Amino acid sequence: MAFVDWLKRRLVVIAGLFTLGYLLLPNIVVTVFSFNDPKGRFNYEWQKFSTDAWTDPCGVADLCGSLSLSLQIALWSTLGATALGTAIAFALVRYRFRARGAVSSLIFLPMAMPEVVMAASLLTLFLNMGVQLGFWTILIAHIMFCLSFVVTAVKARVMSMDPRLEQAAQDLYAGPLQTFLRVTLPIAAPGIAAGALLAFALSFDDFIITNFNAGSTVTFPMFVWGSAQRGTPVQINVIGTAMFVIAVLLVLISMLISNRRNKQKA
Repeated sequence: MAFVDWLKRRLVVIAGLFTLGYLLLPNIVVTVFSFNDPKGRFNYEWQKFSTDAWTDPCGVADLCGSLSLSLQIALWSTLGATALGTAIAFALVRYRFRARGAVSSLIFLPMAMPEVVMAASLLTLFLNMGVQLGFWTILIAHIMFCLSFVVTAVKARVMSMDPRLEQAAQDLYAGPLQTFLRVTLPIAAPGIAAGALLAFALSFDDFIITNFNAGSTVTFPMFVWGSAQRGTPVQINVIGTAMFVIAVLLVLISMLISNRRNKQKA
């Protein structure tokens, strides 16, 4: 009975730990196999421990080039989608205009639409317009499908904002620009940051839409897919592990900063 009572009290925690372990299992496998030294072309079976891939992460031709291209596209698409998404979110929440509901529905349509449908539609559009496929078509496509996610994150934050704070700033003779920069923007910043991080992750990771609209341009996900057909170099696991570690560190740093601010306020 004592064990059953103990299990009931900690059932939620245990279930959470099992779920977290299940989600992290692929990342653990990728990390372990980044130290593998495979005998053949495919890095699917453990052979022996080696750090050769970590000492030469760009040892595979075009790997770092495709990674750099993916990072550039993700950065620019994040900036574009965040700027447009933030403006759209404020417009949908703060203003009343004709066809507001229709615009809101169209904004969220890419989130519900299968990626292959959007990819084929964009490819048809670019071909009919005579646009050469490459960096710019990928960037336009990424901004388009990242926009919905940014609007969702920022809109939720703007809807929870207290308008009396902005009214108080205006009562203290703050101008519209000063009110926006010192009151509105800092309050909306967490939602904007969440939308930007989500857009960056989606853009960097995308394969389907990119594959349709890339032409001869090869991004990192496309390089990984192509390598899987011929052989999987260990350096792919190295890059994946490094990206995962950087993401975890950014989350931990943001949590530390948030906790420190909360303690200062208290």
